[in-house]
Amino acid sequence: MAKIDVLNLGGEKVGSLELADEVFGAVNEDLLWEAVKHYRAGQRAGTHATKNKKLVSGAGKKLWKQKGTGRARVGSIRSPLWRHGGTVHGPQPRSYDYSFPRKKLLGALRSALAAKLADGKLVVVENFELAEAKTKQFRQALDKLNARGKTLLVESAGAANKNLHLSSRNIEGVELVAGNQVHPYHLLRYDSAVFSRPAIEKLQDSLKVSAPKRKAEVA
Repeated sequence: MAKIDVLNLGGEKVGSLELADEVFGAVNEDLLWEAVKHYRAGQRAGTHATKNKKLVSGAGKKLWKQKGTGRARVGSIRSPLWRHGGTVHGPQPRSYDYSFPRKKLLGALRSALAAKLADGKLVVVENFELAEAKTKQFRQALDKLNARGKTLLVESAGAANKNLHLSSRNIEGVELVAGNQVHPYHLLRYDSAVFSRPAIEKLQDSLKVSAPKRKAEVA
């Protein structure tokens, strides 16, 4: 079972945390790819649209009689065969989201955490308690934690930390999310991930694979 140092916001070690091998042990790149593909599909607006025959401008009058002119028969100036006519089978507004098994999502989250740990980009702090909401001071704290570049901050769900929100919201490339909203896409997108100790402990407990229950033997 691996261990990771727990730091304070000054970058000093104040303890350690044991990491479960079943959560941080292996990286499944295929699962990560599937999870990111599903997440990005759900983010698509899907607002593309084309006008069909009934939506384009133009009168509905028959342009000339059906027979006797020697010309091809035509029923409307809005025909798809004509310039400025309607589009046939063009894209219409739709949702690109699709169902994704929860077990696969949790497996991808384990892989993302394991990858961050293997790259040395996972940081655990004792807490995010700030005396006041100061962006400059919080930026200095992130530098002491070696959290440079794009950084993901993960706080325990339900923790009302107003100073953390106010201190981090104006820092470019820094995003704050709750522990129950972390997605594999977040962990792969950001260079560093900084977890509070309560947040990573709760996330680790939720990702542990419970042993299957054995059926009672029939006497």
